[in-house]
Amino acid sequence: MRLLTRMEEILLISIWRLGDNAYGITIREEVDRVTGEEWPLGAVYPYLSRLHKGGYVRTITSRSTPERGGRHKILYRLTGAGQEALAEARQVNQRTWDGVSVVAFRKPA
Repeated sequence: MRLLTRMEEILLISIWRLGDNAYGITIREEVDRVTGEEWPLGAVYPYLSRLHKGGYVRTITSRSTPERGGRHKILYRLTGAGQEALAEARQVNQRTWDGVSVVAFRKPA
């Protein structure tokens, strides 16, 4: 299994956290919230497409609604492969940080 990029990891966690409400705009809002930066919606979709092609997420087309002018939403769900990739990313992150002292991250004076 290949390692996820940091952005892929953030997106998969966001999709997992959002559950049944994971679609483009809500995913981007969650990414904005956790990174503290505003991401253009267009910057998120290529990653979502890559995750879909890689089998880490699946898409579901919602029913169209009058509130959306008859348009539907593309909802994202984690697959088993996506969950496994996140578990592996977490293990790699933990091993990477092993032995690093938090004291080393003191704010400069």
